[in-house]
Amino acid sequence: MNNKLIEKYRNHRLMIIYLVIGFSSVFFIESYGQMINSDFSNKLTTDSLSLNQIISSVIQNHPSVKEAEEAINAADAKINIAKAGYLPYINVTGSYTRIGPVPGIEFNNVKFQMAPENVYNSSLNYNQNIYDFGRTSRDVVLQKENKNLAQNSIDQLKQSMTLLVTSTFYSLVYLQDALAIKNDQLKTLKEHLDFIEKKKETGSATEYEVLSTQVKISNVESQKIDLETARLTMISVINSLLGQPETTSIAVKKELNTHQPQIVTDSLLSYAIRNRDEIKIAYERAKIANLTYQFIQAQYNPMLGIYASAGYKNGYFPDLNKMTANYAAGIGLTIPIFNATKIKNNLRLTNSQIQSANYELEVVKRNITNEVVQANANLSASQEKIRQFELQLSQAKKALSLAEISYKSGVITNLDLMDATTAVSESQLSLLKAQIDYVVNSYKLKVAIGEKLY
Repeated sequence: MNNKLIEKYRNHRLMIIYLVIGFSSVFFIESYGQMINSDFSNKLTTDSLSLNQIISSVIQNHPSVKEAEEAINAADAKINIAKAGYLPYINVTGSYTRIGPVPGIEFNNVKFQMAPENVYNSSLNYNQNIYDFGRTSRDVVLQKENKNLAQNSIDQLKQSMTLLVTSTFYSLVYLQDALAIKNDQLKTLKEHLDFIEKKKETGSATEYEVLSTQVKISNVESQKIDLETARLTMISVINSLLGQPETTSIAVKKELNTHQPQIVTDSLLSYAIRNRDEIKIAYERAKIANLTYQFIQAQYNPMLGIYASAGYKNGYFPDLNKMTANYAAGIGLTIPIFNATKIKNNLRLTNSQIQSANYELEVVKRNITNEVVQANANLSASQEKIRQFELQLSQAKKALSLAEISYKSGVITNLDLMDATTAVSESQLSLLKAQIDYVVNSYKLKVAIGEKLY
């Protein structure tokens, strides 16, 4: 069950990443702006949320986490069921039996009735398992390991959901800032358009310059539509994770400071193998498969127990119909001899599960190795891109400054100045994207090596 939930959230995360990268055009039908009454929802509409606020709320309140946590309650119940093998079984029984024909003997023409026609019996019964040669103890150990598996599955689910929240959060950070950059760019273009139109009236500018500036404005407005559509979609995803109405307005804080894992690169893989939830789950499954095999083997073991019963019943001489106090006590030994190959085939099935668990463990190790290498490489690439785009932005700003001087001197046209302005905006967007990628890749590396995000 937990694996299905985790897979669902992995697919959800991939959808978000593709959406943000491609800025796919989608239709947003309902208008945003509806307010809700809860205190937390009012905070969403008035304050910028931090990443930790959203993660904390999702981890504490999301129904998928609640559902997974119920597996712990179920595991506790199974442990108690297994421990019940140590406890006595006590019950009260009562019965009525009608006998016919009634057994009897005849002596000197006198008939003696051996039993009453109506038999009544009531008793208090006690059964206790004294020793079962490891059956119960192995079952208890097995159920405790199942509880550990459930706990590790919850940790894995929380980690996956936290990464989903983180990716969505920083996608929204990018979109918020990208819209601000586009608004500044649009403001500059419109100011230039007003200036060019005035120059055209005096004959100092051509219709081509006016039309070209209008085309640039239309281009930026089109990009804004895509960015706004993606922003609203990200808000809808966060609202869904928080359990809020999809139209609740949300703004997030620009948190670009993150700490890289303080681990030597050569030690990343060994650290990941020790700490990843997937590894812990794979080990638990292998351990459970072996414990299951031992538990099934224990079914061949005998069982030693005691029993006692006390109550009232009729049928005793000389008065067959009188209810008489009685008791019975004893000790019993049960030795399995033949079970129609059921245990044998269960052992074969479990042995196959042990081999599958070992193969799964190897697959998980290989996948983790790939994830760590890829995450570390992406983080290094993002860091290098930041340096490149910082240099590019610096150069674009210098070029714009020179273009403004040249334009005032009449050396270049308005279109050349617009190109320089656009280059600054695009460089700002590229740097912002690189910074966001660096932060997200830092979190992905932490996830890859098994460092908790929540």
